[in-house]
Amino acid sequence: MTESGSMHSTVQVIINTLKDKPGALLPILHGVQDALGYIPAESVPDIAIALNLSRAEVHGVISFYHYFRDTPPGETTVHICRAESCLAMGGKQLEQHVKTKLGIDFHETTADGKFSLEPVYCLGNCACSPAMQIGEEIYGRVSTDSFDSAINELEQSA
Repeated sequence: MTESGSMHSTVQVIINTLKDKPGALLPILHGVQDALGYIPAESVPDIAIALNLSRAEVHGVISFYHYFRDTPPGETTVHICRAESCLAMGGKQLEQHVKTKLGIDFHETTADGKFSLEPVYCLGNCACSPAMQIGEEIYGRVSTDSFDSAINELEQSA
């Protein structure tokens, strides 16, 4: 089966499993993103038909919630905390440095597909602000230097 065919069948299984639940759109979108890492544009018509919605309605929900992606994520996702504690402790400067270093903005992926950058609104690490998460690992008291070290280490290990 082709990658596109596999993606389509995965989406259909998720739709068929969840379409009869009340408020099924969000569970279906979460299911598709959990399975594929993003919500492909070609899945929107199938979701819309199954739920008797317009494609614009489905797309509107995808674009409204920052959690949902419509492009494949990078190999590793970098989450920068944007909650008050982290912002007060230099998070805004860290955010600008990360964007410059990776050459991307929030909700984007580097051209080589290695990193995606996402905002997060609390990692539960407020006592060690500013905080970030790279993949599954959470970092506290992040400086521009410690960010560079963590990214360089990941790039060298790949």
